[in-house]
Amino acid sequence: MDAEEARAYLKRWQEVEKIQQIEAQNTSFQERWRQLNALKLRALRLGITRKNDGGETDVFLLWAKLRKTYVPS
Repeated sequence: MDAEEARAYLKRWQEVEKIQQIEAQNTSFQERWRQLNALKLRALRLGITRKNDGGETDVFLLWAKLRKTYVPS
C-alpha cells in the first residue's frame, strides 16, 4: 500500500464514520435503549458480567436521571 492508497483508505473510513454519526443522531432514544438492553441481555446469557464496576453504575444512573429531568421526550 502506497501513500495514495493509504489516504484513500482513511478517507473511505472517514466517510463511513460520518454516515454512522448521522444514523446515530437519527436513532430515537427508545431504539438506543432497546439496543443497549439487547446487548446487556446477550452479555448476561454469555456469562459476561462485571463484579465491581467502581461506581460506574452510580454515574450511569445519575446521567439517566439528569437526562430524564432535562431532555425533552
